[in-house]
Amino acid sequence: MRVAERSASGEFAPGSKLPSRRELIEHYGVTEPVIDRAMQIPRIKGITETLPGVGVFVAE
Repeated sequence: MRVAERSASGEFAPGSKLPSRRELIEHYGVTEPVIDRAMQIPRIKGITETLPGVGVFVAE
């Protein structure tokens, strides 16, 4: 999943909530550490924001 590309295409609008880790694990058939690492990149680049206990959102 390329969050930046999907956000740019309008699939993920600013402020929208991304699928949960569990949903991503099931969808892509990968392990939790793989999803965690993949989600670090957009967070570091400021593309997403994590709200503990709430979810991951596309930055405004």
